[in-house]
This record gives sequence, structure tokens and C-alpha cells, in this order.
Amino acid sequence: MPQPPEPAASGPNTPQHRQMALAALAGAGTALGLAPFNLWPLALLALAALLEGLLRARGRRHAAALGWAAGTGYFALALIWIVEPFLIEPWRHGWMAPFALFFMSAGLALFWAGAAALAQGRGRLGLIGALGLAEFARAHLFTGFPWALLGYIWTDSPLALLAAFIGPHGLTLLALAGASALALAVPALVLSRLPGAALMAKGRATRPRPASLGALLPLLALLVAFALTPLLRQDSPARANAPLIRLIQPNAAQHEKWSPDRIPVFYARQLAFTRAPAAGGQRPDLIVWPETALPWSLSQAGPELAEISEAAGDVPVVFGIQRFEGQKLHNTLALLSGTGQISALYDKHHLVPFGEYLPFGTALARLGLRGLAERALYSFSPGSGPKLIDIPGLGRFAPLICYEAVFPAYANAFHEQSTHLLQITNDAWFGRFSGPQQHLAQARMRAIEQGKPMIRSANTGISAIIDAQGRVTAALKLGESGYLDAPLPAPLPAPTLYARTKDIPAIALALALLAGSLRAPKRRTPPAPKAH
Repeated sequence: MPQPPEPAASGPNTPQHRQMALAALAGAGTALGLAPFNLWPLALLALAALLEGLLRARGRRHAAALGWAAGTGYFALALIWIVEPFLIEPWRHGWMAPFALFFMSAGLALFWAGAAALAQGRGRLGLIGALGLAEFARAHLFTGFPWALLGYIWTDSPLALLAAFIGPHGLTLLALAGASALALAVPALVLSRLPGAALMAKGRATRPRPASLGALLPLLALLVAFALTPLLRQDSPARANAPLIRLIQPNAAQHEKWSPDRIPVFYARQLAFTRAPAAGGQRPDLIVWPETALPWSLSQAGPELAEISEAAGDVPVVFGIQRFEGQKLHNTLALLSGTGQISALYDKHHLVPFGEYLPFGTALARLGLRGLAERALYSFSPGSGPKLIDIPGLGRFAPLICYEAVFPAYANAFHEQSTHLLQITNDAWFGRFSGPQQHLAQARMRAIEQGKPMIRSANTGISAIIDAQGRVTAALKLGESGYLDAPLPAPLPAPTLYARTKDIPAIALALALLAGSLRAPKRRTPPAPKAH
């Protein structure tokens, strides 16, 4: 039998602007599942309310408007840190901050708007598939921006371990399915009181009915997953004489980092941390400085490299620096061997648009505009692509510079050959609230996805050693200078399922859900009652 249309929860004269405001509130509530809040139960409730509102939309335009409002609310809270780079030089860029946050949020929300419009009238499975594909699209189109994926609401929950099997986009589908199951299982009277569900659509209010046994089954499956997921937790394999890693965190505030008066202070600080004796007398096996730790270009840093080598003794040092290759300027990770020679280089290849380079940079430079992080006339140049760095006695490392760690594909580029992940970053750009916390959370996800530990050195924090299942085994606090010595965890014995299959299963499932809903007869929704 065809299912009767679900009743709308609001009165017939609810203004659309009020529906959109509540959709935005539900979107913002969903973002509370991300770091630093990590309120994933509340996020799941808000997402359930959001989905219910979209399911009750009347027509594609209405659905698109609600989807756009929900996405704008979600991204505005999730990406609130994006104003921080504009406040480094507020006299120059400060006026752009509110516009950057709004236009970034509103622009990314168009993916959600398109998904809501496409799935309108196609039921829950169609909406889950469409939103899952929308998140995949924004992670790849226009250079890609996979920050704050919906699946990251699980980062602080036991279900984060499933990233080793289904990856971040599989976690996104799980979040959407879990929220939809919750919406089915909770009696409509309760759900209608949640922000964003009560007044996000027009229609006649009716007495809600309790959920059926069939509606409870998806929620029961989710609860079983929560109960069983901890069984996936593995202790890192015991390692006799595990290598000791020293992380260096100079805590150079971005507005001081390039100041001629402060450069010697931060450099001396890093040298002192490098030279410091280790507890118990054991010298580290590797010392890691953060991104752009040296303010000079590599070709001009000969005396400083000699000083670093002397401070480290015979211990290899990884550090960030800029280097010229002809007229091209690269953001580079360099390995200084125990003999004082540069033995490996990696150039960042996925640059930050409008940060490290400007599209049409030559033309815009003539107008006095350049990227926020640029240190050359126009922009940084991308490197040739992912590569491995072999550090004798320690392993084969997949290097990631800052922003590259938010892209799962780069951590996965050498999943069969690499033994560890290595990230250097300068999170001073992101302030001291949500940005650094979210960046660390995504680094943890990369470790889980690959089943490989990550070494992470961050200028202002959070520097950390992360084991193969995403646990932070040692860390330096955000906004503090210092160093830490910690053993390097071992990788899992075999590549994870996600490392082998990548995002193919999750995207295939999302396509199947959407295709199946498009082939089914479109659900008809009754017109809104006419006002008398």
C-alpha cells in the first residue's frame, strides 16, 4: 500500500523566513558534534530535526531554500575560525572577515541546497544519498574543501573506529542514516519540539503517532553498532626499544612570526628545545620542527642548518622552510640527516586558495591583492605531488604539510609502502579556539583510516603523537611553547579496508540510494491549506 504523506508540524501560515531561520539553527546544532564541542548526541538530534524539515519541504525551491539555510548555519559555526587569518593584520584584512565567513558558509551551503532540491519528494533514502554525494562533491570540486565533513561528528565517539573500514564519507552516510533512524524512532511529538523541526515546513498540524516497531529497528541497529565498535579497538603492538620522537613547539604567534625582532627569539627557542637533554638520558631518534620553522629560504640558511645539526648531534631533524626553485617559491618539508646534510625534500602540492596563492594572482597582484600567507611577490608554487620520505631506522613516512592532512587521499597515496604519517603545520593562522582542534581531529581520522601512527608538529599547537587508531598518546597544549619526547607507536600489521577500497563503496552506496529513490514514484505532499 502507498504510504500516506507525513504531516507537517507547523501551522499553515508559518513564514518561510522563520522556517529558514530554524533550519539554520538545526544546522548550527549539528556542527556542535565537531571539535572543540564534540557533542555528538546533540548533533545527531539536531541533524534528525534538520532531515525531518527537509522531508516536509513542498517543492524543489522550498527544499533548496531550507537546505541552503541549514548548510549556512552548519558551516558558519563549523568554520567560525576562518575569520582568524584576517585578524592577523586587521588594518589590512580585518574588514574582510565577516564577509569571508558569510560567503564561505553560504557558498558551501549550495551543495546542501542542491542535494535537498534533488531529493525533494524522494523520501529518506533519497535524501541520505543526495546529502552524502553533496559532501563528497564539496570535498573534491574547485580544488576541494573536505573540512568539517558531516561524518566528523563521530570523531569523539566509539564509531570513529569505523573510519578504518568505511572512511569519512561512509561515516557521513552513517551520521545521516543514524539521524534519520532517530527521527523515525522518536515519537513525532518529541521531535517536533526540537529546534528546526517544528516550523520548517508548511502544513496542518496533526496529532503525532508513536514510532512503529519497524521504525525502531534502524535505531536498534545503530545502538548495536555502538555496542560492538569498541571490539575493534586494538592496543598498539608492543615495541621493544620503540624509537623516541621529539616534537618542537615554538609557539610563534602569527603576527610575530615574521617580525625581525621576534625571529631570533623563536629560532633560539627551537635550538634550545633541540639541544635539551632527554629524560633518562636517551636521545631522541628523530626531532621534528613545525611548518616554516625557519624564516629564511633554504639556499640562505647554511649557517642555521649547521647550528641545528650541532644542536641535534647525530639525530636527524625534520623542519619546515621555504625554498626557491628558479623563480618558484615552495613551502617545503626538509630532512636534515644526522651528518648535517639535506637528505630529502618534499614540497607542499595542495596549496590553500586565497591563502598561499590567489587564482589569477598576477592580475590581482596589480590591484594590490595577494594571498594571506604569501611571502613572495605573487604566490607559492605547488610541488609535484605526494611522495615518501625514508628515514633510516624509523620507517617510510608519508609527509603532509598543514592543509594537506584534511585530504584522505594524500595520506592514502602510498598506503602499501608507508609505515607512518608525518604532518608539520602552522595552526597559528587558525587562532586558539575551534580551528586547531578540528585540524587535530582530522589528523586523528587520517591515522584511523590508514591504520598508521601520525607524528604531528604544530607551531602553536596542538603537537601530538597519534597512534594507529586515532588515540593521542602524547601532546603539547595549544598556545604553549615546549617540547616533548614520546615513543613512536607501531602501525597496524596490515592495511585497513579503507586504505584498499578508498571511497568507492561509500559513494556507490550513496549513488544507489539516490538512484533507487529517483526510480520510485515521487511522494506527493498535500498543498498547504488556504488561509481564510
